Amino acid sequence: MSSTAENFKAGFACFVGRPNAGKSTLTNALVGKKIVITSSKPQTTRHAVRGIVHRPDAQLILVDTPGLHKPRTLLGERLNDVVKTTWAEVDVIAVCLPASEKIGPGDRFLVGEAAKVAKTPKVAIATKADLVEPDRMVEHLAEIQALGESSGIEWAAIVPVSATSGYQVDVVADELVKLLPEGFPLYPDGDITDEPEEVLVGELIREAALEGVRDELPHSIAVTIDEMTLREGRPEDKPLLDIYANIFLERDSQKGIVIGHKGARLRDVGAAARQQIEALLGTPVYLDLHVKIAKNWQTDAKHLRKLGF
Repeated sequence: MSSTAENFKAGFACFVGRPNAGKSTLTNALVGKKIVITSSKPQTTRHAVRGIVHRPDAQLILVDTPGLHKPRTLLGERLNDVVKTTWAEVDVIAVCLPASEKIGPGDRFLVGEAAKVAKTPKVAIATKADLVEPDRMVEHLAEIQALGESSGIEWAAIVPVSATSGYQVDVVADELVKLLPEGFPLYPDGDITDEPEEVLVGELIREAALEGVRDELPHSIAVTIDEMTLREGRPEDKPLLDIYANIFLERDSQKGIVIGHKGARLRDVGAAARQQIEALLGTPVYLDLHVKIAKNWQTDAKHLRKLGF
């Protein structure tokens, strides 16, 4: 890795977009490893996770914020605060506008808010390119150009991309790197995120718990890690990581949904989460999950603090 700041760039880019615009999938595609959970449920992302892309000429640090939305709860307000604080601190803002959907009021609201961060350059990314025909993409790119003009934003670039197929992922990286300042690497070579492992593990468990539950549940699920330690007395070549975690819900009535008939659903959640955790950490895992209730935690400041918000 180049150690001179003259021909090396390093800095922060932030993906913004309404919920489910493909921000997390794109972050994972650029980093080359799953560090951000993805789900078809809106407001899946709750932390400004930093993914780190290492290149010979640059270090690009990606900040994946929650989707900006009109808040209905105290949690919603805190998530919006996270977004706006992040926008003010990055070197480039990348707005994700899925090609598979018409540009709507949510996108206009978002781009209007981004326009207020006047000094920061902005790139438009037409995500989910694999889901549309070429003529629809041409139309979408023209709509993005018009949206920028009406909001007073001059896009530094407009890039179609498909994070799932890999189409133009490298072009997105190139465009973001162009806009970074010159400087030394900010993180050691090989680091892919600055999130503590406990946070990543908790997020993978939450993703597994979100899959297949009824629509009323997604925002009600929070996960805490009680303990994460290597089991003592194991041979060095056969380590086992013990993880004890709690899945918190808001109401007793939700417990049955997550646990399932005779615990079947919770076992599925555990198996899916364990597979993802082992892939991330490269260590066999014993995962012990418990389901608990924290009444109406999304609107209770004390519960929010306890659960890490």
